[in-house]
Amino acid sequence: MGSSSKEVTASDGDTASGGASPTNDGSLFSEGERVLAYHGPRVYGAKVQKVELRKKEWKYFVHYLGWNKNWDEWVSADRLLKHTEENLVKQKALEKKQVSEKGTKSGRSAQTRTRSSADSKADKDDTKTNAARGKKRKNEAGNEKDNVSSEKLMKIQMPATLKKQLTDDWEYIAQKDKVVKLPRSPNVDEILSKYLEFKTKKDGMIKDSVAEILKGLRSYFDKALPVMLLYKKERRQYQELIVDDISPSTVYGAEHLLRLFVKLPELLSYVSMEEETWSRMQQTLSDFLKFVQKNQSTFLLPAAYDSDKVVDSKGKGKDE
Repeated sequence: MGSSSKEVTASDGDTASGGASPTNDGSLFSEGERVLAYHGPRVYGAKVQKVELRKKEWKYFVHYLGWNKNWDEWVSADRLLKHTEENLVKQKALEKKQVSEKGTKSGRSAQTRTRSSADSKADKDDTKTNAARGKKRKNEAGNEKDNVSSEKLMKIQMPATLKKQLTDDWEYIAQKDKVVKLPRSPNVDEILSKYLEFKTKKDGMIKDSVAEILKGLRSYFDKALPVMLLYKKERRQYQELIVDDISPSTVYGAEHLLRLFVKLPELLSYVSMEEETWSRMQQTLSDFLKFVQKNQSTFLLPAAYDSDKVVDSKGKGKDE
């Protein structure tokens, strides 16, 4: 499916963490610290809001200054630089390099104006927020002739019954204090395999491109789940079940996979690909959702939810 520029970190000889030295607890950055953060091919001013040690690695929850809080995210130390004069010069040099390489000088000016005014208004006006997002994507991805513009969000057709499932999912979690019982059966891996079998029988042979898209979908799910697909009360489940080399796609099911499809258009806007590849992916993902809808009575069941206070198989409570 291609690689998302959102995962780009320090490059061109930059030193990860910008010469940061560990604090007393070993963390390179502290809560409340102003930093510079890589997001795509650019570096933005940011502020560290939370610091956590996860699986022997420090993670930092950052807010991009001048941007809506929807962009807040957990990042590793290699995405951050200390807020120093030296790194500010590095930030400006990187901006100039991006402009010269992509010839988007006018787009950069529009982005600068948006960033300077968005801080006070973004949380109050969703329409302006969406416009700011579009400008950010435009500047980061460029407008190569043979590639799809990053402002063109992929249109993945979500069947009405699956939209209702997403609403029900929110009500179960947020309103009724329930969580999905894990591990799920079938899990995401099994659902993707069932779809591949279905396509093979239907078409006689499976195209490599379909298998590659499904492989990429699994990868996106595994990476996106802990960052943007979980409600707060579901995080304890994740920490208890996703240990060592266990992949989320072998534990979670269709309920969480559907949440990914809400985020996919925005995530894929960071990926540069040819028009033909873009169209093929859009068609495959829409067809996959039709397959999920057809098997909704098997993949998505109200009985899959239970009280978050129920003791799990390990004997640990799930209550927050």
